[in-house]
Amino acid sequence: MASLFDPMQARRLHPYPLFRRRPLLRHLPACVLAGALWALALPVTATEPIPGHSLESIRTWVLEHNPELRAMGLETQAAEARILPAGALPDPMASVGFRGLDPDKPWRTVGAEREVNYALRQRFPLWGKRDLMRTAASQDAVAIGLDRITAARDLLSDAEAAYARYWHADQAVAVLDRRIALLRQVEEIAGVRYALGRAPQQDAIRAQVEQTSLQRERIERLAAKQEAAATLNAVLGRRSDAPLAAPDEAPRLAVRSASLAEALDAADTHPAVRSQQARAEAARTNVVLQRRNRFPDITVGVGAMQLGNGIQSTELMLEVEIPFQQRARRERERESRLLEEAALARRDATLRAVEERGASAWAQWTSARERRQLIQNTLLPQADATWQSALASYQVGEVDFGTLLEALNEWQGADLARVDALRDELLGAAAVRAIEGDIR
Repeated sequence: MASLFDPMQARRLHPYPLFRRRPLLRHLPACVLAGALWALALPVTATEPIPGHSLESIRTWVLEHNPELRAMGLETQAAEARILPAGALPDPMASVGFRGLDPDKPWRTVGAEREVNYALRQRFPLWGKRDLMRTAASQDAVAIGLDRITAARDLLSDAEAAYARYWHADQAVAVLDRRIALLRQVEEIAGVRYALGRAPQQDAIRAQVEQTSLQRERIERLAAKQEAAATLNAVLGRRSDAPLAAPDEAPRLAVRSASLAEALDAADTHPAVRSQQARAEAARTNVVLQRRNRFPDITVGVGAMQLGNGIQSTELMLEVEIPFQQRARRERERESRLLEEAALARRDATLRAVEERGASAWAQWTSARERRQLIQNTLLPQADATWQSALASYQVGEVDFGTLLEALNEWQGADLARVDALRDELLGAAAVRAIEGDIR
């Protein structure tokens, strides 16, 4: 008796033999491994770069990730979405009425047939009221959009100022580290002279005391750096302890205006002033709208009466509002005029505030720039020359250790004062740029 699984039967049951599918199984582990490696690499490639290495990275992060700007952008879109409905016609009203109902059995009629009345009414605002409402909504949307631009300027200015403090704290720590390293060298020189009997031991001890004082100041500067990093992260819309990249170079904040008068010329076009102007125009449009409300609107309606299964009659209706509440109407007009005056007054107050901010920022920027130039071009070379002369004289015993230490403090103190002046210059430049409108 032949076996059930002879070659012919096996061929019919398995037209594709198992040995032909083994190469696919052999490649399966490699495919799984490649998929796992790709899945592990995907989060790394999707991770956004850490801001902080340059000022441009800070600006880009603020404009793209700040939650306040994102919320104001959505509010601007919502205000734009209100423009079309503001001037749209009111929804029509439809009504159905039944006549000849039995009071005891309302679902039945008294006679043989039921009378049904159908009506459709549409209210039409006249005298250009719809256009005025649409114009006022458009002006409000413009004001909200300008508020977002104002917030973007202020946030960019705050981000630039916070980044300047973040960079300054790092540079101040670097200056203190160089100063501590120089004090260690001076301590070694004093130790050598003490070993040779040419200087008292208190010189080396005094150098150690000075190093300890600088270490205390270094701790304070590091704390200031952490505060600056937390402030910068807050402006960026990140966690206060989120990591920041180390600055690659000193931030550069260019001021376009050549004088204070030129900088203040941009105050009239500042988005905060333009926003208040748009609100004043919306209030003026509302004044015109309230005056137009003296004239009545109309309502047009059509109707039909059904008796049984047929239409018995039709009707056309015209309704006109009666302007009876004149006192309330006059008060609404008075309210609109007062709101217009308040908006104009607020615009003037905003303009004065922008000019005051611009004048203060310009004074801070020019003063810090002059101070930094004086320190960098005059005081720092003089202090360096004094330090070199005092060091050479101390090595040959012509001056005492106090003179050498004073020269070192003046030299490195001037370098630290230069860094502080550059920080103040950058802070002033950031405030001036907020008035000029440079948000690039």
